[in-house]
Amino acid sequence: MTGIDSVALNFSPAALQALNAILAIVMFSVAIDLTPAQFRALWHRKRAVLTGLVSQFMLLPALTFLLVLAVRPQASIALGLMLVAACPGGNISNFFTHRAGGNAALSVSLTAFATVGAIVLTPLNIAFWGSLYAPSRAILQATAIDPVQVAITVGLMLILPLVLGIVLNMRRPDITARLRRPLQWLSMAIFVLFIVLALRANWTYFLEFSAGIAGLVAAHNALALAGGFGLASLAGLAPFDRRAVTIETGIQNSGLGLVLIFGFFGGIGGMAIVAAFWGIWHVLTGFVVSSLFARRGVVA
Repeated sequence: MTGIDSVALNFSPAALQALNAILAIVMFSVAIDLTPAQFRALWHRKRAVLTGLVSQFMLLPALTFLLVLAVRPQASIALGLMLVAACPGGNISNFFTHRAGGNAALSVSLTAFATVGAIVLTPLNIAFWGSLYAPSRAILQATAIDPVQVAITVGLMLILPLVLGIVLNMRRPDITARLRRPLQWLSMAIFVLFIVLALRANWTYFLEFSAGIAGLVAAHNALALAGGFGLASLAGLAPFDRRAVTIETGIQNSGLGLVLIFGFFGGIGGMAIVAAFWGIWHVLTGFVVSSLFARRGVVA
């Protein structure tokens, strides 16, 4: 490997544990919005749920692979894009969907369903799509990641706080009502701050390699948003649901991506910088896209 593929970013075990804790808080903030009744209600919106899950776990990875084939980036950058695309939606998608006047309940439930599905689908998508591009296949073969270990990591980090949040919301809704909004803002702020500090600790590499990666991340995120909107439109979803699917596809859990990158890939430079850029960029585009949707009013 040469260039950015041979660079390992500085990320201490303590920082990785801190990121795990942050992601648990983020997932908990999603879960306290959920009740079993919401899941039952979504039975009547099966098409919207299925469209959202297909958009995240099938369409986005496929579009990412086409982007990689078109641009032919270095191996670690390509695998970083594929890994982010294989992750479930991020919790701030729920915040942005609500802000956009979309179906927030659908967004929260999609995040929950996708998080559960990620136990199997995230490692499978990384292995499948990564192996189709020869340079990234070399990294996968060199690291020899165990899909079972990836599944365990995803499960412990995301599913446990999801279950705890739902249980708390069922038993003490008075507490979750007070926690909901402050926790959403706090989790988003802490995550963005963590990304900024991580980039600062690797500022030399960031300056050296950021220019090309920033453009690719922006293109990748635009492709995700456009793909989600396009598939939701083809599925005939109402604007209310289409906004949720669009934002859910364009807001990825890049924090989980960073955990997997440093836990299983040794913090390879291209992968880590891609995931870190995603962590900042999708917050910016989330505000822009939700503002544009909000101007059109709420349409159920």
